Amino acid sequence: MKISLFRPLRAEVLAVCLSLLLVLFFNMPFWQRLYGIVSPLDAHGVKMLGLAFVLVTAFFSLLLQLLVWPKIGKPLLTALLLTTAGVSYFMSQYGVLIDMNMVRNAMQTDGAEVRDLLTVKMVLTVLLLGGVPSLWLWKTPVLYRPPLRELGARVVAVLVSAGVLVAVAMVGYQDFASLFRNNRELRFALTPTNYLQATSSYIKRVTAKPAVLQKVGEDASRTAPWPAGSKPRVLVIVVGETARADHFSLNGYPRQTNPQLARIPGLINFPDTWSCGTETAISVPCMFSALPREKFDADEAKHRENLLDILQRTGIQVAWRDNNSGCKEACNRVPTEMVFGDKNPAFCADGECFDDILLDGLPQRLKALKGDAVIVLHQKGSHGPAYYKRYPKEYERFTPVCRTSELQKCSQQDIINGFDNTILYTDAILAKTIAALQAEPAVAGGMIYLSDHGESLGENNMYLHATPYLVAPDAQKHIPMVAWFSPAWQQAAGMQQACLQQGSKQRYSQDNLFHSVLGLMGVKTALYEAPLDMFAACRRPG
Repeated sequence: MKISLFRPLRAEVLAVCLSLLLVLFFNMPFWQRLYGIVSPLDAHGVKMLGLAFVLVTAFFSLLLQLLVWPKIGKPLLTALLLTTAGVSYFMSQYGVLIDMNMVRNAMQTDGAEVRDLLTVKMVLTVLLLGGVPSLWLWKTPVLYRPPLRELGARVVAVLVSAGVLVAVAMVGYQDFASLFRNNRELRFALTPTNYLQATSSYIKRVTAKPAVLQKVGEDASRTAPWPAGSKPRVLVIVVGETARADHFSLNGYPRQTNPQLARIPGLINFPDTWSCGTETAISVPCMFSALPREKFDADEAKHRENLLDILQRTGIQVAWRDNNSGCKEACNRVPTEMVFGDKNPAFCADGECFDDILLDGLPQRLKALKGDAVIVLHQKGSHGPAYYKRYPKEYERFTPVCRTSELQKCSQQDIINGFDNTILYTDAILAKTIAALQAEPAVAGGMIYLSDHGESLGENNMYLHATPYLVAPDAQKHIPMVAWFSPAWQQAAGMQQACLQQGSKQRYSQDNLFHSVLGLMGVKTALYEAPLDMFAACRRPG
């Protein structure tokens, strides 16, 4: 008896077949996480895996029963299979989870970052995992009944799936309630529901009626000026990208990744600093917000003034220079230069620029300033997965280096070597920034550097960043931060170096930046909280 691979199927049977396909072949990250939770596999563990299999299959079957209809069914299912194949690839390749913030991060990724992620392996995976089932789908005839009978049959199929869901939930209620309460990351690993839900939430937010800009700090004013004859203060804030605190030799990392910073007198290192989020789209606007991490919302932040607005309102010159994928709307109302698409051959090639471009023209800019200023430099930094593209050849000290975006093809040490070279280059960028401030005698210069978030480098088969904050490893949240103030700044502000060094040992976060910069720049507002100012205790009251 000959069995045809493309024999005709009823719509409800097709939905069940595709549900099994999704469960078995598209959700390996989910099953790997679940296996790690319930192992070792005793009788209870086997029971949990079996019930989870039936539960997820019934759930997918219920959803797909709603899609398989004449004319629209196959196009919708094809789009679902191809998209889910791509999402499954990224989850398996980099160990990421999918939530709304990950979707936001993907939507705000620039072209250069997209090119780094598009690989032959990704294309082959999508073609095999999504394309082959799609081909089978289009070659398989679907038998539909007359409309009313088809509707009735489909209602029965939905009720059966719902009944199985209820039955499994009742049998394993206590176990599943505990499982999902204590391991909420599982819902971010189950595809396609993870990205469908996340995309829906993202679209709802971005298409919501634009809100009126909420002004904050309208009472802001400058405090008493520095002593007569003091130089204008110029603070450079360097916003890093994807740097890890535990890969800074200033924090005890055995490799010398900060040779230049280590030689700068008066440098202040903050070894215990933590990010607001695990992706740029959250951390960058959050660090400039008056709201703490627990109250911060990235969508609300688009319509709310921040630190830069307050500084500018008081007459301080503010400028933002960006070599990343943009300021995530933190710089919308201040003078801005986006240089990541520059064609200057001294710094740029193949559509990307090294971070040295951020310093191009900085000495002239400093010389032309007529008063106090805050300049923000947003780095490309250590953005992965193509770490080897983030630094000039002369900074490739740690070898061999992973030279592909498919990180799982490389040894973890090769990945770390490339990443450490990016830290070495950031060290040089920061040292050059300080040197530029030192070289301009007309200003009292200061610099604060902090990364937006960290990065996973293969620990527990996890790569990159943007894991939901609640379950993200410390590697994605523990960030480096350093500061430096010229003798002229310290003298005018009455800052004590010994006090600064002692205070740097405390635990800080990106929540501290808002209040610390207000204090440094002499801005008075009801929003300012002295306990959150990292430098208040070491500065002359004023």
